[in-house]
Amino acid sequence: MSSPSPSVPHTEFSPQDIRKLLTGLMLALLMAALDQTIVAVALPRISTELQGFELLAWVVSGYLIAAAVATPIYGKLGDMYGRRVMMVSAIWIFLLASVACALATSMPMLVAARILQGIGGGGLFSVTQAAVADVVTPRERGRYQAYFSATYATASVAGPVLGGMLTEYLSWQWIFWINLPLGAAALIVTRDSLRRLPVPHIRHKVDYLGALLLCTGLGAGMTGFTRIGQGAAWLSDLNVALFLVALVMLGLFIFHQLRTEHPILPLALFRIPVVALCLGVLFFSFSQLIAVAILVPLRSQMVAGMAASQSALQLVPLTLGSPFGAFLGGMLIGRTGKYKPAMIAGTCILPLALTCVALIDPANMLLSSIALAITGFSVGILMPTALVAIQHAVPRAHIGIATASTTFARQLGASIVVAVVTAVLMGALADTGAGSALALSGAEMMKELVGATLDNMPPSERMHLAKVAAGAFERTILVCAGLTLISLLLVWRLPGHVLHDRSE
Repeated sequence: MSSPSPSVPHTEFSPQDIRKLLTGLMLALLMAALDQTIVAVALPRISTELQGFELLAWVVSGYLIAAAVATPIYGKLGDMYGRRVMMVSAIWIFLLASVACALATSMPMLVAARILQGIGGGGLFSVTQAAVADVVTPRERGRYQAYFSATYATASVAGPVLGGMLTEYLSWQWIFWINLPLGAAALIVTRDSLRRLPVPHIRHKVDYLGALLLCTGLGAGMTGFTRIGQGAAWLSDLNVALFLVALVMLGLFIFHQLRTEHPILPLALFRIPVVALCLGVLFFSFSQLIAVAILVPLRSQMVAGMAASQSALQLVPLTLGSPFGAFLGGMLIGRTGKYKPAMIAGTCILPLALTCVALIDPANMLLSSIALAITGFSVGILMPTALVAIQHAVPRAHIGIATASTTFARQLGASIVVAVVTAVLMGALADTGAGSALALSGAEMMKELVGATLDNMPPSERMHLAKVAAGAFERTILVCAGLTLISLLLVWRLPGHVLHDRSE
């Protein structure tokens, strides 16, 4: 680093204090993570009542983009002013935005409220995991970070189920009202613990220009990739404009960060080999978890003819495998003090598991479930180990922004890789379907195999299209497996540091 890191006051926490703080942090994280998935089931009902189908996708995308952009900002501000003030502000922003979502009377109003809610959610993602580093020694962090992985998994499974029940038996507004008791509980449980978190007392100007450039550049770029994932052409006029804005703004951001005295995102952090390599691992590995979560249910419906509810159940092994991997990774770090062996294991298993997912017949539920569970398990190993490695490699005064960068790397990877994988799938469906008598595009083939026209399709043509689709999905998932090999190469270059038992 170019300048000495300011000292940060340190407070000793008892195991009881840590458990109480961890409970509140997990409640806050659960609240933010639920809103990534709980809305999906209610989208048809929302579009009908608010009459805004053309903006429907942005109810989800607006939240994800805002959360990704806000994450590094909150991380830096947490390093400057302490986790407590940023945590409390993120919860209040999230709760007020939840009220606005529940009271929305039009689709534009709902999208705007969801963007505000995403800003609070990004803060919760960033601050909750950084707060653990303030109270737990590096060697123990893997075990505690595993609890956050379990929280993510719980939200992934419970979100669609809870959203469906609330929408069915109450109303879609309740998927937002439910945040109020969760947020209040998080504030009450962590009230005393948050006051004891160390405050850096750093008093210098906030880099507002850097924050504006970063928000504009990331927002434009992620909007472009999100549109691609929603079916827009890569080189459409709007996408080209968005990517040009992103390149210009991010170029100006880098130039500004190199010249300003107190940057919002210290670029020197990314010159630390452990930080750069682990962020790359998270970018390529976590994105495959999201890609598989999209591809597997779609393949089950198109190839095996499963109903939507039945195909969604295939994701349960994938989701449950992740926290088991996280717990194992955290346990290995605690016992050995080394993160590299666990990361090597995860990156070696992941491409093999994805290859099995690609080649196994989706109708074979047992083998498919085993392959998906191993996929989730391997990614679960990587998430806490990479985070602990990064937190150990940076000065204590920059743990917040370093932690936020891991969340941002995962979200950015998911946005970009899912868009690429979707484009690959569409192209593969079109290529393999070229010999069909119907000569369908990728989107048309999806509509034929999943939509209402299925009953009117001749059985022979249905079987042919299903076979074509199976080949396209196999190729696409094998591309995902190939991308994970980049993570393996990055992990092999990691230094084999040993984590210490001291808090400072």
